[in-house]
Amino acid sequence: MGDEPGLTLGHRLREVRQRLFVGRETERALFRSALDAKERTFSVLYLHGPGGVGKTALLRRLSDDAREAGRVVVWVDARMISSNPPAFEAAATAALDTAGVVLVIDTFEQCQGLESWLCTRFLPRLPYDALVVIAGRLPPDPRWRTDPDWNNELRVITLPALTAAESRSLLAVKGVPAHLHSELLAFAGGLPLALTLASDVVTSDMSEPTVWTPDRRVVETLLAQLIGEVPAGEHRRALAVCALVEVTTIDLLRPAVGDAAESLFEWLHTLPFVEVSERGLFPHDVVRDALTADLKWRDPLGFETLHQGIHDLLLDRIRAAPDSDAMRATNSLLFLYRNGSGIAGYVTWSERGEVYEDAYRPEHRGDVLRLAAECEGPESAAIAEFWLDRQPHGFHVQRRTETGEVVAFCAWLALAKPCAEETAHDPVVAAVWEHSRIHGPTRHGEHIAVSRFVVDPVAHGQSSPAVDLMIARATAQWLRAERAAWSFLVTPEVEFWKPQMEVVGHAPVPDPPRIGGRQYGLFGHDWRVVPVSKWLRRLNAEVVSGRLPSADQRDVVLPRAEFDEAVRAALRDLGRNDLLTANILCSTRLTSDGAQLRELLTAAVQALADTPGGLKPHRALHATYFLRTPTQEAAAERLGLPFSTYRRHLVAGIAQVCDWLWNRELTAT
Repeated sequence: MGDEPGLTLGHRLREVRQRLFVGRETERALFRSALDAKERTFSVLYLHGPGGVGKTALLRRLSDDAREAGRVVVWVDARMISSNPPAFEAAATAALDTAGVVLVIDTFEQCQGLESWLCTRFLPRLPYDALVVIAGRLPPDPRWRTDPDWNNELRVITLPALTAAESRSLLAVKGVPAHLHSELLAFAGGLPLALTLASDVVTSDMSEPTVWTPDRRVVETLLAQLIGEVPAGEHRRALAVCALVEVTTIDLLRPAVGDAAESLFEWLHTLPFVEVSERGLFPHDVVRDALTADLKWRDPLGFETLHQGIHDLLLDRIRAAPDSDAMRATNSLLFLYRNGSGIAGYVTWSERGEVYEDAYRPEHRGDVLRLAAECEGPESAAIAEFWLDRQPHGFHVQRRTETGEVVAFCAWLALAKPCAEETAHDPVVAAVWEHSRIHGPTRHGEHIAVSRFVVDPVAHGQSSPAVDLMIARATAQWLRAERAAWSFLVTPEVEFWKPQMEVVGHAPVPDPPRIGGRQYGLFGHDWRVVPVSKWLRRLNAEVVSGRLPSADQRDVVLPRAEFDEAVRAALRDLGRNDLLTANILCSTRLTSDGAQLRELLTAAVQALADTPGGLKPHRALHATYFLRTPTQEAAAERLGLPFSTYRRHLVAGIAQVCDWLWNRELTAT
């Protein structure tokens, strides 16, 4: 057949593709039934499944089946277009006036936000006998599946991994010796992409191995077989950047590879496992994980350095960008933590483009109050209305891309000082001020930030694409805030979010508020005790090592009452170094040993002598604790004071020493 006139290289590629294709008989039979005008029972076939499961390969095989049946195929790759109706229509315009057309849409998750428009506006305009095949990582919107107009015209298939028999067939077709099949299946399961990558490694090994056990070297060999000989170190660095970041751009490459950034970007573009979006380049998920694992194993220090460099670049962008641009940079930063315990399971990374964030405007008021009442009850709606009147700029809404409908909202409040009216209207704010009063009052110029509302009817207090945007919003606020003393997060779903709160350093507040008979969880973080730089170092350590470090004991500030009691105990034990070392103050940011604690106490008492009105309290403290007077009565006698006067001076001095040390604790670096 290869020598027949009129055949092209495309025909040859199709032959190879069909020879290597295995399985999917059920899906192909269903599709062929739709090609038959007499048997046709549906118009749209929707395939969905995880990355690497073989969706694109199946689409190509179905396209071949369609052409063999005499149909015209129009292929739209959602990665190659912008996620908006005009761009999609331009890419698929040929399907609108071609009888019997088969419209194939690949990587639909890249334009999932167009789903409603597609099924209500675009697809109904196709010819009567058109057939549509869609493939993406996400299932279709339930509204599409339940729409009476589409009830009989839509078929949805969750594309599974290959069966063991199909996987072995693929390995056999790829030329993998039968005695190695079990090892490769154990490594790759039924994921076609992983099976193919592993097969390429095995079949390129001229030594004909008798066993194949995946170890640390397999990933490196696998990548080398895919991309060939890596020409230089800068090419490896470019690959590493591509694996770590959400999407690779020239400006993200430049800090790692310098002036070679543009040429290396073009090189990455040519690699078979690197895909394209309107924002940049990204590798397939399986390859991304393999590249990351390879770098971590081969050069742990290099991985840490590269991660930190990318992290710092994105952090600078977040802090320098206007608010409208900060969210994209924040999402890119969060992607670096995608496998961390504070992100995995809480950010969906799905349905990109379905919803977007918008600043609150007066016309959104009715939607916000309706959502608050629907999700949290009339009491919460009244509180939302109160804050809309006082801090409307703190609200953001999440809107459906297709319709512009407000589907969720969040509110980030900035509290400068206690206000009786605010605490009376909002039990959360009352609890926030009470907690900060006890554990670390704000000082002049500082404020408290409160993530007051996270409302999405779809999420029911848990994760969703809209909540993804709210997490990015909260993260941006933490990273961009100036002089924030505390931040607080409130949620009605305490058990779901509690593990994440622990990871991101927000401790539960005792006696959290109840609103409308419902118990809320309240979590707080003192940024003066654990500033952003130290907070980020702990999260970065998990990315590098795979383990989240335990919080340093000195990262936790004592409640003010316990702190003052510890100061009084330290004064009493001033002459005992062993007792000073055992004092809980040595587990704070103030100090780590008894000798330093004694020096601090001495400095605090001495500072009183230079304070207006502080000389008398200074003398009372000095006589009682530094001269080791056996009793307070003896100290009063030494000072020539009535006992009641001495006690008044002593109590005032202790209070001032506590204040001096507390302020130092809050401002320690």
